[in-house]
Amino acid sequence: MEKAFTRAEEMAGTIREYINTRIESVKLSTAEKASKIAANLLAGIFAVIVFIFFMIFTGIALALILGNWIGQTWAGFGLIALLYLVIGMVAWIARGKLIRLPLMNALIQQLFNDDEED
Repeated sequence: MEKAFTRAEEMAGTIREYINTRIESVKLSTAEKASKIAANLLAGIFAVIVFIFFMIFTGIALALILGNWIGQTWAGFGLIALLYLVIGMVAWIARGKLIRLPLMNALIQQLFNDDEED
């Protein structure tokens, strides 16, 4: 009978160790996925900021070029503003396909991708 109790205690210790190891594994996996998501989010934000600056300076350059071509600088800025308004309206109308779905797909792929690609 004493052997059975010893064996049961060993089994309980092994099970306890397995559970603790499994919990640590889940914690590490969660931390890894969270850090990947945060890194990609920061990289995306940086890319968006650079793109915004690019669009601003390109818009100013195009407005000046159009203004010189038309003969009135304000008209060039007005045309570029109108162009940005049209682009913004198209982006707003298609926001589900252009922004929401790709963002959701990227997030889901990052959360459930178990391959070691990096």
